[in-house]
Amino acid sequence: MMAVRAVNSCSNSILRSASFSCSPPLSAFRCRFDNHFRTLQFRRYWQLGCSRLLKFHCEVRFCVLHGRGRQRSVHSLVDGVIEVLAESMKRKRVRSAIKLTSSGELLADKLVNQPLEKGLLLEFKKDSDRVLLAVAQRPDGKKNWMVHDQNGTISSIKPQQITYIVPGVENFDHTEISTFARKAQDNLDPALLEFAWVELLEKNKSVTPEELAEMIFGSSEPLESYCAHLLLSKDEIYFTVLETKGSRSLYGPRPTTQVEELMHWNLAKEAAEKELEEFVQLLKSTKKMPLHAKPPKSSWLVEEKNRKKVESLEAYAIDAWQNDDQKRTAGMILKAMGMEKTSSSAVHLLINIGYFPVHVNLDLLKSNIRTNHSDEITSAAENLLLESADPDEIDRKDLSHLKVYAIDVDEADELDDALSATRLQDGRLKVWIHVADPAHYVEPGSIVDREAMRRGTSVFLPTGTYPMFPEKLAMKGMSLKQGEICNAVTVSAVLHSDGCIAEYSVDNSIIKPTYMLTYESASELLNLNLEEEIELRLLSEAAILRSQWRRQQGAVDTATIEARIKVTNPEDPEPAINLYVEDQADPAMRLVSEMMILCGEVIATYGSCNNIPLPFRGQPQSNIDISAFAHLPEGPVRSAAFVRIMRAAEIDFRKPVHHGILGVPGYVQFTSPIRRYMDLLAHYQIKAVLRGEAPPFSAGQLEGMASITNMQTRIVKRLCSSSLRYWIIEFMRRQPRERRFRALVLRFIKDRLAALLVVEVGLQASALVSGGTQIGDEVQVQVEEANPRNDVLSLKEAL
Repeated sequence: MMAVRAVNSCSNSILRSASFSCSPPLSAFRCRFDNHFRTLQFRRYWQLGCSRLLKFHCEVRFCVLHGRGRQRSVHSLVDGVIEVLAESMKRKRVRSAIKLTSSGELLADKLVNQPLEKGLLLEFKKDSDRVLLAVAQRPDGKKNWMVHDQNGTISSIKPQQITYIVPGVENFDHTEISTFARKAQDNLDPALLEFAWVELLEKNKSVTPEELAEMIFGSSEPLESYCAHLLLSKDEIYFTVLETKGSRSLYGPRPTTQVEELMHWNLAKEAAEKELEEFVQLLKSTKKMPLHAKPPKSSWLVEEKNRKKVESLEAYAIDAWQNDDQKRTAGMILKAMGMEKTSSSAVHLLINIGYFPVHVNLDLLKSNIRTNHSDEITSAAENLLLESADPDEIDRKDLSHLKVYAIDVDEADELDDALSATRLQDGRLKVWIHVADPAHYVEPGSIVDREAMRRGTSVFLPTGTYPMFPEKLAMKGMSLKQGEICNAVTVSAVLHSDGCIAEYSVDNSIIKPTYMLTYESASELLNLNLEEEIELRLLSEAAILRSQWRRQQGAVDTATIEARIKVTNPEDPEPAINLYVEDQADPAMRLVSEMMILCGEVIATYGSCNNIPLPFRGQPQSNIDISAFAHLPEGPVRSAAFVRIMRAAEIDFRKPVHHGILGVPGYVQFTSPIRRYMDLLAHYQIKAVLRGEAPPFSAGQLEGMASITNMQTRIVKRLCSSSLRYWIIEFMRRQPRERRFRALVLRFIKDRLAALLVVEVGLQASALVSGGTQIGDEVQVQVEEANPRNDVLSLKEAL
């Protein structure tokens, strides 16, 4: 009865189609089965008569496919349908309408290739994504053939490109290819493969496209054969290729369990494709929204299906996909959006939907640098503030009576060091370098210490600071604070009149910082030469003595001009950019620099005398002949020439190494233990000896920890450099095109192409300069192009 209802449904469909078209497509005769006919369970219905229905389909499809009965009336067509139906129902035995025309042939017979001749219709693989129909024209060499394809293109193809030769065709007209292809596509019904699969699986038979055409269409004419080939070649569920020889393939039915798995996989694939389509539509609609209306980044992470896709795009944007699935997902999204499969396309898409800010720091994302501390680390740090007992309290020297100057940039959050000075009765200068004492909070090997080692350093970017220690511990506990009693490690030195060290000491101390000064305000105080700030003048005098002494020891002056940028509201499309240009030859900056070098020399000497393993830093001079650079103007130009020939720094963990560039016999970085882990390691070692204990780390252990820390420090250094350059270029992009910038010629790269230092922004760039321009000359330049995202800055000389 089910088969009868299905046939009746078909006959009704035929009647409806006949009233609208004299030559309806085969799809007009498809039976609209209930869903259970589309499952593997339909096999029991097959036994009830569906095979008769398939035979009826074959006969009707064949008639319509070839245009038979075009002049017949609707009544004659109905009579024909009833006649076929009656004949089918009168059959005394149930037999299958699916017949194997070559079931007894040998495998070799089924795979015999038809020789390629002029006028044959063939299918060939144009590229990895396209298959085209073409008509063979003529041989092209020994093996290749010239063909005329459905797009009207004549090209040469190799034999291995041919995927199918349509049988029964001679002298095919290439102008009819498109019509033939359209008819084939219009009459593809993958559901028919299920009928054939059941029958072939029961009989354990293989099939060729021509045999399948005979089975499901009742004919192996060219069009039917090609339709069967398309069904088999595109099928991913019911059939598999058993063997291929040239353009001929033999197919076999898959096992039932495999078909079930593939159907399940296909359903999942369809669901994924629908999910992807919905996500792409969401992206497109979001792109069209005004900036203020775009959803926040967090909204993309709420639903798991959207979160995975947007995270795939983010990973693709920074070249950090974790697996092929992420890469494939991002590629599909970009393709569906009509964009190239590149990381820059992913970046622009994420910016356009508001997931990334316009000025997203890609280098920060790529570096995988921690920008926040975990709850565990933060909690441990807060406990240190509550529970910390000072193990050095008894031995601390009270220096709170000294006038103490802390000099740093105006936005500094962590104050590591401060300075004091006096003149002794014998006329010699004595200076104190007070360094913050984070080691009285943090013990080596503790959870907070291990996290600091992994970070290696605080990260200072134009858009924000990411401290090595949790902010509360660093700011409230470790940092020096104006007008408050602070624990410190103080290095003092008495200087001879020539600037060399006469006496020194290293002590745990208590200080009370008097002034927190910026470099600018400190320079102003020095210029004012106020009597009440005599200590600051003494510090400046000591710095001058030290600079003169170091130069006598072969030190090289590498002072230059550098930029410092502070960006407010970096998430905005046009955030405010505050640019500061620092001249390292500034009196206040030279003062602080000289005192830091003095402190490093004292610590190196103290470590050597007490046999303490420390990160001793050195740098060979490279046999620099200072006089060879005398023709260059002092300052950035000469410094740049020195830097180009300087050799890399060295570190020894057992004994001091001569530091030729600084002109000191040994040097240890000690003055930034809150922001540099290597400085903190030096504190651990020195403070243990001050307490009468053995240093916690051997030279070998220090070397191992330094290798980890220095690797991270190099990553941070590159990040800071690229971030600063990005914002300088963005600053220059915003300037009026007619603005002129002063630039110093540092050297010539080639012919008239010069390396320049743009003075107003502290950035090195290049440009062509006029003939006759010399190294050290100042020129005027203008911006031709500035694109920070692509790291492009093009300058031209303003004549």
